[in-house]
Amino acid sequence: MCGRFVQSQGIADYLEVLASDRKLVSGYDNQPIGRYNIAPSTRVNILHGVPDGLRIDPVRWGWAPFWAKGKRPDPINARVETVTTGKFFKQLWPNGRALVMADGWYEWVKDPDDPKKKQPYFIRLKSQAPMFFAALAKVHPGLEPNEDDGFVIITAASDQGMVDIHDRRPVVLTPEHSREWVESDLNARRAEELALECCQPTKDFEWYPVSTAVGNVRNQGAELIKPIQGIAGAGAQLHF
Repeated sequence: MCGRFVQSQGIADYLEVLASDRKLVSGYDNQPIGRYNIAPSTRVNILHGVPDGLRIDPVRWGWAPFWAKGKRPDPINARVETVTTGKFFKQLWPNGRALVMADGWYEWVKDPDDPKKKQPYFIRLKSQAPMFFAALAKVHPGLEPNEDDGFVIITAASDQGMVDIHDRRPVVLTPEHSREWVESDLNARRAEELALECCQPTKDFEWYPVSTAVGNVRNQGAELIKPIQGIAGAGAQLHF
């Protein structure tokens, strides 16, 4: 996963699809979020569990433990193969489970004739329904953002045609598995099963080339996810 995604709908639209029985204990503005080019280090609305229900909070995309701060940019992703056993995310696993609400994400494919050129693709569910990325987050209680807060998106290896776009992809959970992911009594073993075995299959997704304007983080309009035609190479693997 290259590090850009879309969160454009209103919070209620995502919550309706999630259909969780857990009480939402934070308020929200249901105006369309309208973010079509979310970049690392920015604050993003995520859904996470608290003792009395679920909360929505704007949390910075990227996190590192205190002992790794300053050595390099904070990671924005965590590999599912190692996140449950490695020490880097030990503070977050498994009690920091969270969901990132999204409408799709972008990947870039190198031009075989000119590696300096990259073509962006947008990947979404064929149903065009909202999706939920499995994530890990550290969120301090209270209304004020904390400098130690942050989240990472869990990624898995791509397969089938999607591997031609990128070799990694976010772990996208169905609404049913997403509800389970943020249950307060979920044990570590079941959480690991969800992360490793329950990513939605490639056949549920479609992808297509979009404008290179997405490469500029200042561009945020809905036109970024409109398909463009005439792209050769990886186009043989596209789904519409």
